[in-house]
Amino acid sequence: MKNQTNDTFSLAHTRWKCQYHIVFAPKYRRKIIFGALRAEMGKILRKLCRRKDIEIIEAHAMPDHIHMLVSIPPNEKVSEKVKPPLLVGDTY
Repeated sequence: MKNQTNDTFSLAHTRWKCQYHIVFAPKYRRKIIFGALRAEMGKILRKLCRRKDIEIIEAHAMPDHIHMLVSIPPNEKVSEKVKPPLLVGDTY
């Protein structure tokens, strides 16, 4: 369904390219994301995105927050896709 010329997805009469910029931050924006924790968080986020069928376009971790540019189809609720896994019963 992906159109290689302009990076859009399409069906018979629709086209979409839904990209979202999501920022995660620790409580009180503490600067704790570095070293081993940074690598482990990257693995966890990639694994969760694979499980929820989210395409990571780009991601970057800063000491006090994480930026992610993701693609989610328009028929999916963004709030459901980015809900923390422990609140919905998932495990890592």
